[in-house]
Amino acid sequence: MDSKEFTAALGELRRVRDDIKAVRKELQRLESDRDKRIVALGTFEKAKAERIAPAAGLSVVDVVALVPHLGPQQPPSAQPTPAAPAAPAPGPAGAPAPDLRRQQGPAAADNGAALDTDLRAADDGVPEAVEGALDQPGPAVAASAPEPQVRELPSIPPGERGDAWCAPAPNLASKRPTFTQQPRQMAFLDTNTGVLVHRDQTVRLDLGTASVSEILTAVYATVPDSVERIYITAGDPWHRDTDRYPFLRDAVAAWLNAPVPGWQVESSRGKDRLAGHLVHPRNPVGRWQRGDQHTEIRSVGEWFDSDGADPATVRDAFVMLWRALHRHWPDVTLMGSPSQTGRDLWSRTIPAKAGSRWAEGYPVMSEEIRGLLHATAGQGRTELITPPRVPDKLPQLVEYDRTFAYAKHTWASGVGAPRRITAAAFAAMTEKEQTNALFAPSHWQIRVTVPDRWDHVGILPAPAAGDRAWYYPAEPGQTFTTWAGGAEVNLALRNPITPWRIEILDGLLWESSTPLRDWSTKLKDAWASLQALAANHGDERQRTAAHLASRAVRSILLYGIGGFAQRPRIITRSVPVGHEHEIPAGAQIIGSDGETITWQRSAGFSRDPYTHPEWAAGVWSGARAALLSTKMREDNAYVGALHLPPDSIVAFRTDAIYTTHDAAWPYHGQPGDYLKKGHLPGPFTGPRTEEELLSLQTLGRAHLAEEQEAGL
Repeated sequence: MDSKEFTAALGELRRVRDDIKAVRKELQRLESDRDKRIVALGTFEKAKAERIAPAAGLSVVDVVALVPHLGPQQPPSAQPTPAAPAAPAPGPAGAPAPDLRRQQGPAAADNGAALDTDLRAADDGVPEAVEGALDQPGPAVAASAPEPQVRELPSIPPGERGDAWCAPAPNLASKRPTFTQQPRQMAFLDTNTGVLVHRDQTVRLDLGTASVSEILTAVYATVPDSVERIYITAGDPWHRDTDRYPFLRDAVAAWLNAPVPGWQVESSRGKDRLAGHLVHPRNPVGRWQRGDQHTEIRSVGEWFDSDGADPATVRDAFVMLWRALHRHWPDVTLMGSPSQTGRDLWSRTIPAKAGSRWAEGYPVMSEEIRGLLHATAGQGRTELITPPRVPDKLPQLVEYDRTFAYAKHTWASGVGAPRRITAAAFAAMTEKEQTNALFAPSHWQIRVTVPDRWDHVGILPAPAAGDRAWYYPAEPGQTFTTWAGGAEVNLALRNPITPWRIEILDGLLWESSTPLRDWSTKLKDAWASLQALAANHGDERQRTAAHLASRAVRSILLYGIGGFAQRPRIITRSVPVGHEHEIPAGAQIIGSDGETITWQRSAGFSRDPYTHPEWAAGVWSGARAALLSTKMREDNAYVGALHLPPDSIVAFRTDAIYTTHDAAWPYHGQPGDYLKKGHLPGPFTGPRTEEELLSLQTLGRAHLAEEQEAGL
């Protein structure tokens, strides 16, 4: 390019800039009109944010920002009022919920000291700020602030009916399989370029508009019918017509359900329950059959972000992944998704030796307990903190992400039938028994009060409006009722700032064992070997493939754990317009393209022998707690959000913290370590939406890469 071409290109760029300004102005007008309509809808007395949000194409949080009374109400701080000393714990009948924070007089102080000693013994030490916190007389009972108007979490029924929930599902246990999975041939296709890779063959196809029909026709004119899985490495053909639909899901459903001459949607496949399409907005799965021939189209994004890698490199990544796993599982077969692969690999670590503690299998929880955990055990913490809790202008934004985080929390899990611990049963325990119960695998229904002078982020999740949505109360004096895992309850009691008041209302306590340890240890070893290969291989393409393979191992563990948390089965089907009478009662219409209507409905919980939501809940609770405070024993250092200045924390995203503070935390590349992943110098206006946060994340990662390349 010469100077004349450069000047001409600048002129073209300015014209594009002006076009963008014009479009943006029109977009702002439309968004303003939308917001006014949302505010008007909010005046209806029965209006709910979760109903308005999908109609507006916004999240529930965005709607609540426009109409605050539709969301959880933040109660005012409650001032402490004098109260009489606590009475001795009564007997089991009619016992009030025990308060783990309140202590009264010298005797109570002694008990608190004993509890503090047990906590330190169990965790190899606590921060100096916590030492002695529980052996001081606690504050007088605070006047409870009104609880937020949010969804109510389920409880275990009282008496024998609730106790019956703790009996495992009859004749249902996780046993080691006696068969070997049959591998399926795979092909890898870039729908942008048309490049297809199968084994050592690479060809370029004419895909037309990349409809399902065009893809299947072109692929099976090139590869044998024995290929049963087509991975899309780039192009996302299911997003080709997104401008015609208000939501990605609608566009995906239309692409999957378009006519495919000669093929029909797969309805069954022997014992394979995964027939039919999975309508996912970004990583859908389409399944078709033609006589005895079966095939599926999937996104490689289920496994990793290919980040521009060509199909041959992606195939090499899958080969490396198989080899790394084969060293630990000689019968390994890569299933369609990392979740399926993870659960299959785990099943092959179940003890098989006769006489072993769990040789007969790990019992599956009752449907009632599975439903309770589904409703009360959230996953990763996602929270955006805005002014006045953070400055309007941020001096900088630093991203810290925990490496392979969930692998750090698989050491011990609960097994067998849970033991129910009512408020009365907990009150009857000794201090040491209470401590042991909280450190064991457990899930607790609790009443929580935020300390009066609390000035940091919230610790415990509370239910927010919307399906399985959570927020983290931090208002001093606020009281709320929730469920939380033992890891988070312990952190609330022994955090490095000041203990929270926790009252046990009910709980589930499991025997501690190691059902995930062998599985996760092998996966961590495979991950480490691929990480080393990615750093040291002499060929750049092989380094890329090894990096992608290591990300796939991470996905196997991450989604494998998620796979244990059984969710109600969702059936998705489509009918032609005019056949609405075929839609069953209770179904929800999720999309229509003018020709077909797509609906879905819940079909309840299946009798899945490999369902263990108690394990997933324990891992998630431990990871959320470590996001706030955890000890790096190798360095004798504490890291996490509670070890940062209170007004420096901008956001949480699962395993990542976004902060204005540049912390000098040690990093050794081990699971659970905090990696500095992005740095964006300011000042600039802080994010107000998730989209703005993700934009700053992209800029921060790019800037940090430039700094590292420059040796800064």
